[in-house]
Amino acid sequence: MVMHARCFRDLPWLACVLMMRIEPSLTRDKLREALDKTVEATRFSALGEPYVGKVRDNYSTKDGRRFIVVTDRVSAFDRVVGTLPFKGQILNRIAQWWFDRSRSVVPNHVIRPVDPNIVEAVECKPLAVEMVVRAYLTGSTSTSIWTHYQKGKRNSCGHILPEGMRVHPRSPEPVSYPHLTLPTICTV
Repeated sequence: MVMHARCFRDLPWLACVLMMRIEPSLTRDKLREALDKTVEATRFSALGEPYVGKVRDNYSTKDGRRFIVVTDRVSAFDRVVGTLPFKGQILNRIAQWWFDRSRSVVPNHVIRPVDPNIVEAVECKPLAVEMVVRAYLTGSTSTSIWTHYQKGKRNSCGHILPEGMRVHPRSPEPVSYPHLTLPTICTV
């Protein structure tokens, strides 16, 4: 509990301002009161077989449903660094907004929201592709621009990068490209 409170206190209130714009009923006082009441982990064995991701806890039932619990965990560089009050609820609300509006274009897995943090969905096999957007010439992962730039690659998915760039500066323009998700990450 101490870790997430410290991380939250050290934030420049930007996260709080963003959250208060999305959910106007949130105030600084409500956020402070909720510091020790964040959803860090769940144990809902009655909902089915668990799978824990960086931010979401998933439970798969035998009848083909999945309950997705969006926690308040905050991750950076593939590590959980703390929790932020109401983050899960707001993330879930944003996702629901997009699923509702895109349903007429392409069917999705959502059956219904059952709680501010939980969605009931159809168990399905995801398309293991994600969109990567990079704005800085930095990083150490296989998807980072800097990893490829160091190896002499100047064409990053159709984006030509100039010679002589150094680590950490902003790219001349954001670089975006599809990336296959590793099968070990996606177990559905």
